[in-house]
Amino acid sequence: MPKIVDHDQRRADVVSATWRLIARDGIEGATMREIAAEAGFANGALKPYFGSKEHLLAFAFEHVFHETNKRIDTATGINTGLAALRVFCHEVLPLDEEKESEARIVIGFWQRALGDTSKSALHERSMELWRERILVHLRDARAAGETFSTVSDEDFAGILMNMLLGAQISVALAPGTSTRLQLISQLEAMLNLLQTPQT
Repeated sequence: MPKIVDHDQRRADVVSATWRLIARDGIEGATMREIAAEAGFANGALKPYFGSKEHLLAFAFEHVFHETNKRIDTATGINTGLAALRVFCHEVLPLDEEKESEARIVIGFWQRALGDTSKSALHERSMELWRERILVHLRDARAAGETFSTVSDEDFAGILMNMLLGAQISVALAPGTSTRLQLISQLEAMLNLLQTPQT
């Protein structure tokens, strides 16, 4: 009787292997041959799932984004306003090994997206979803009387996005310059600006 292959599980195994390789060896070290070996498959076994490394990298980015959003949803729970915004930021900031690995994967994807319009568009759509999510939390916070800043919610969302993405770069490329406690302290400093009455 032929062996039944769980194709979804195989894709997940390949993506996990890709994560590990990029985190360990960088994006150039994650060749299709090395990915197959890391996942425990023959090189040709990847072809039915990912026709090229570029296809696999796009899928890996989408998977990271999806998994991060699932984690955010779970952690947010019933929180709204600033509490929900803080949870969102803690799940995006590279505050543990898993999120540091995600940052290295994302940076590798950015490198490819610079010369690939489809990857650039994928990144833009993903970041727009995050901006919209941040804006919902900021508007809820303002409606609940939690914020007093004269900075518009749209401007603050942009500032916060730049801080989150910049933190991913800092931790991935210069890990000694931004500790986890420093990142949390910087985030709290930003959120305190929203809560300070301005004259």
